[in-house]
Amino acid sequence: MTEAAVARLPLGVRLLDWLRGRRSTWRERSTARDRGEVELNQRRVYILPTRAGLGFAALLLALLIGSINYSLGLGFGLTFVAAACGLVDMLNTYRNLAHLHLRPGRAGAVFAGEEAPFELLLSNRTRLARYALWVDVDTSKAPRHAVDVAAHAGAGVTLSATSRRRGWMKAPRVRLSTRFPLGLFNAWSYWQPDSRALVYPFPEQDAPPLPVSGYPSPDGSGSAGSDDFAGVRSYQPGDPMRQLAWRHIARLDPALGGQLVTKQFEGGALDELVLDLDALPRQLDLELKLSRLARWVLEAELRALPYALRLGRLDIDAALGPVHQAACLEALALYGMPEDAR
Repeated sequence: MTEAAVARLPLGVRLLDWLRGRRSTWRERSTARDRGEVELNQRRVYILPTRAGLGFAALLLALLIGSINYSLGLGFGLTFVAAACGLVDMLNTYRNLAHLHLRPGRAGAVFAGEEAPFELLLSNRTRLARYALWVDVDTSKAPRHAVDVAAHAGAGVTLSATSRRRGWMKAPRVRLSTRFPLGLFNAWSYWQPDSRALVYPFPEQDAPPLPVSGYPSPDGSGSAGSDDFAGVRSYQPGDPMRQLAWRHIARLDPALGGQLVTKQFEGGALDELVLDLDALPRQLDLELKLSRLARWVLEAELRALPYALRLGRLDIDAALGPVHQAACLEALALYGMPEDAR
C-alpha cells in the first residue's frame, strides 16, 4: 500500500495498525535473547487485570462511593479489606510465575505435515509451589497444557506444532500464563526455546515397487529374493525377525538343546537394493523424488532388505536397522539445504 493510500485511511485504522506493529516489535524484543536456560525475572513477567478483576474494581468503586455518601463505617472497612485481598491476589499471581527457570528438552523427528513434539522443562528452585501454570505455543488461541510445579522440583511439558516442510524446524515461541489464585489478574511471559526438530519428507502414498536388481556374487553364493529356500541354520545376531523359522523353532525342545534357527536361501545372484536419486525420472519434482525415496526406505526396513542410499555426492552404504534408517531419512530431509540450515 502506497503512502498516499495510507494517508487516506481513517485515523482510527491507522492508529490500530500502528499499535499492532508496535506490539509485534515489542514481542520480538522480549524474546530476542532467549537462548538456553532462562529465568523469568521481573522484566519478563507482565500482569494485567482480567475481566473479573475489572468487575471487582468496579465493585470496590461502588462500595467506596456508597460508603462516602452514607458515611458507613462498616462499608469503609469492607471496601478496604476487599481492596487488600485484591492486592494480595495480584502479588501472589505475579509470584506464581516469577523466578521459574525454563530450558528446552528433546525434539522428536517427524514427517512433513505431522505434529512436531517439543519438550519444555520447568524448574522451580524456590520454596514456593506453583499451581495452575498454562503453557502453550504463542499461536494457539487458548492454552491447552496446565502444569503444577512443586517447591524445589521440576516438571516437563510436551508441546506440538504442525510441520510444513522438510528440514530443521525451529521451536515455536511459548506463552506461559497464570491466574492463580483468585483469577482477578493474569500474569504472562513469552519464551523462545533454543530447540529444533528434524522434519523428514512425507512418504509418497502410491510409490512404485522397490528397485531391486541382482548382481552375481564373487563366490557364486547369494540370495535370489525369498523364493529359493535351502534350509535352516543357527540364529546369528543381526538376523531379521522375519527370517526366523518359527515352525521349526516350535518343534524344538529347549530341554534337548533347542535354539533359534533362521531360514536360509541360496541362488547364484545377490540382491542389492540401491536407492539412487539420479536413477529416478528426470521429469519428477525434487520434493516428489525425496518423498518416493522416503517411502522406499520405510518399505525396505519393513521387508528387512538391506539398502544403500545415493544422493548426488553422498553415498550411504547398504545396511539395515533403526540407526541406518534415521541416517537415510536425515540425509533426505537435509538434501539441498544451505549449510547454515543444517
